[in-house]
Amino acid sequence: MTTLRTSPLDASHRALGAKLVEFGGWDMPLSYPSGTLAEHRACRTEAVVFDVSHLGTVRITGPEALGRLQFALTNDLDKVGPGRAQYTHLLDADDASVVDDIIVWWVDDETFDVMPNASNTAGVVGALGEGAVDVTETRAILALQGPAARRLLHGIWPEAAAIGRFHVARMTWNGIDCVVAGTGYTGEDGLEVAVPAADAPALWDAVLAAGFAPAGLGARDTLRLEAGLPLHGHELGEGITTLQAGLGWVVSWDKGDFLGRAPLLAEKEAGVARRLRALTIEGRRPPRADQVVLVDGQPAGVVTSGNFSPTRGQGIALAFVPPTVAIGDTVAIDVRGEAVPAQVVKPPFVTATPAEPVA
Repeated sequence: MTTLRTSPLDASHRALGAKLVEFGGWDMPLSYPSGTLAEHRACRTEAVVFDVSHLGTVRITGPEALGRLQFALTNDLDKVGPGRAQYTHLLDADDASVVDDIIVWWVDDETFDVMPNASNTAGVVGALGEGAVDVTETRAILALQGPAARRLLHGIWPEAAAIGRFHVARMTWNGIDCVVAGTGYTGEDGLEVAVPAADAPALWDAVLAAGFAPAGLGARDTLRLEAGLPLHGHELGEGITTLQAGLGWVVSWDKGDFLGRAPLLAEKEAGVARRLRALTIEGRRPPRADQVVLVDGQPAGVVTSGNFSPTRGQGIALAFVPPTVAIGDTVAIDVRGEAVPAQVVKPPFVTATPAEPVA
């Protein structure tokens, strides 16, 4: 048996009675005694803290770092600059499949923290080549999310509470060197903090004492689905391109060559064979991944992610369908043999709650 990796906050989760599950090779909290539904609602209405230490951190430094990233990734870092974060894709050079979707934290002129999904870290290190170092085990990452996140954090760390959306900065908390970014994966306002592993429990305890509720990966998944955000292994992955996923905005065609550019350009010119769409169904029955989507009564697509939306009170899904299926159309999802009508809608399913004033 393969031993699961554990977060620097593992003991803290167990002390809180968290339900732990395997995720990307890590033993991580799925939920706490309050339950996924309560955690989901707390993020939409107040503020929660997630431990997302299972995500990778690949650090690349030096004068050649920017050039390596520009060739490896689809987006153009020159559009942002130091002190900013950017969402981007790493593509397969042969068929333009999305090997991983990534957030890059451009920490300073020659320091980049590349944040891959948990199971893809080694592949990202290989794609970036010499000079890329996996530093995942040196830190924990706390995601502070929700409309009250900045207000609550201001009481213990005003500087971090002021970080702008998709901005990145080195900061200290109680003399501890951290990196803070205005990023997240819930659709709500918030930020993420990389803190040295040994100091993570102290920051976690301080955040809980400030009023944040602990939340697990179950709530994180329902929140990202309501926000219409893709998940690698579902909406992105082998055989799925950026264009099929409707994320062409992360491709900078005019920056020069990058891995997978030629096959992605060929697909762009030929037109995609399928397109990711957002679907809603009436009633509380949740659609599920791998269920068949019917167009005009015939199998034509597949659900990639589906669940009950706590905020909308109905089933929602992301699904690949023919490119002719447009927003406003009605299709159906085969839910255990029953063709359940589904409306094609424009994501997100739920818009962010306005952030509360800090002071």
